[in-house]
Amino acid sequence: MQAFRHCGLCVSRGLFQSRTDFLHSEANMAAIRRAAACLNLFRGASTSLCSNRKSVRQLLRAPAVRRTDAVSFSVGSALCAVPITQQVENLSHESLIRRASCLVTDSANTYLSQTTLALVDALTFYTKALHTLVALQKRYLNSIGKLTPAEEDSIWQVIIGQRVEVSDRLDECKRFESNWMNAVNICELSAVAAYNSGAEHASMALKTSLQVAQSKVEEMRKIQLAAEKSLAETKAEEIQRMAEYASSINLHDLEDVPEAYLRED
Repeated sequence: MQAFRHCGLCVSRGLFQSRTDFLHSEANMAAIRRAAACLNLFRGASTSLCSNRKSVRQLLRAPAVRRTDAVSFSVGSALCAVPITQQVENLSHESLIRRASCLVTDSANTYLSQTTLALVDALTFYTKALHTLVALQKRYLNSIGKLTPAEEDSIWQVIIGQRVEVSDRLDECKRFESNWMNAVNICELSAVAAYNSGAEHASMALKTSLQVAQSKVEEMRKIQLAAEKSLAETKAEEIQRMAEYASSINLHDLEDVPEAYLRED
């Protein structure tokens, strides 16, 4: 009955105005929509009352059910929004120190990777420069006594330029090796710190990376030592060949001297 009275009031308010104002007023349109909704609700309620008393109880309990559902939905939404206490991250001093040690191991691993790559590249270029110098000196030794002075000067210019490049590459290797040694020391300290703080996995991963880096550098150093040994052998051969060539020139000059100058008075 209250719904019917409310619908009547809504209709009477809407009908007392003119048709033109009614069409241009959003408030009147809203009033008509509310009145239609009220009439539909009243029609459904009356039908239910006439058909079954059980429906009447359900209709009377509907607001309470809606309020209960609303309260349940509100509580569920609140539980979803508020984090559970068990999922709150542990912010103790031990946890923060362990996290910091993991960050240190990551940074140390990055520093080690970059310095290892730089040192390996420097050793590679230095080894190539050594092999080029060895090839030039062997070519010169094979052509001793067969070249004109101009050709010999040009070859020596190339050899001197290659020696300068070898010296520059060696300085670069020393510079990157110093950085690499610093990275190795930092990694060792970081691994110990991570292990002591409880980050065993980070410590083991860093030690593995350190072993891989050391093996790569050791392999390149073996190749470097082999190239330096080859260069030393070539220099020794050069000294020997130059001495033989000088002695042969002296003997040839003595043979050209007249016998009269060689006799003692």
